[in-house]
Amino acid sequence: MFSVIVGFPKIEDANNIKNLLIRNGYSASESCSLGSQVISLANDLDEGIVICGYRFSDMHFSELNNYLPKGFEMLLVASPEKLEYCQDNNIVCLQMPIKTHDLLNTVQMMSYQYQRRKKKDKEKPKARSEEEKELIRKAKLVLMDRNNMTEEEAHRYLQKTSMDSGTNLVEMSEMVLKMFYQ
Repeated sequence: MFSVIVGFPKIEDANNIKNLLIRNGYSASESCSLGSQVISLANDLDEGIVICGYRFSDMHFSELNNYLPKGFEMLLVASPEKLEYCQDNNIVCLQMPIKTHDLLNTVQMMSYQYQRRKKKDKEKPKARSEEEKELIRKAKLVLMDRNNMTEEEAHRYLQKTSMDSGTNLVEMSEMVLKMFYQ
């Protein structure tokens, strides 16, 4: 589940931002005043955003970013002078003093990008097994033999008919083979 962790050296600042996020529909986990607390909490959660300040009493933001588990992104809130030292392209930065509108829009953008990335990862096609590859190869051979097609034409035919019918290439190959061997 996607989570938001808020960590600032002053716990009041962290609580204020956490409460602001909650009032605007985000599920903020906890407020932390130490980098080690943020890391511990992040390790217990799956993924999300860490909104933090430039320096904690126990570590610098760059150290915190290095220790964050995969699946977490960082939103650094700092003064313009401090942001000049943020060279990491994976860290989103907001200049202090922050405006509510800017903070909410940035968190919304980061969560939207996260959802897109997660959806894209799920949509990656899985590799075909050897049996599936062989099935497609046999269907192409049948089309080439019976319809005088080249291999490229047979492959295009299978692709087009599978897209037109809303089935995948393997299912279409099975249909072609059943049609010709009945």
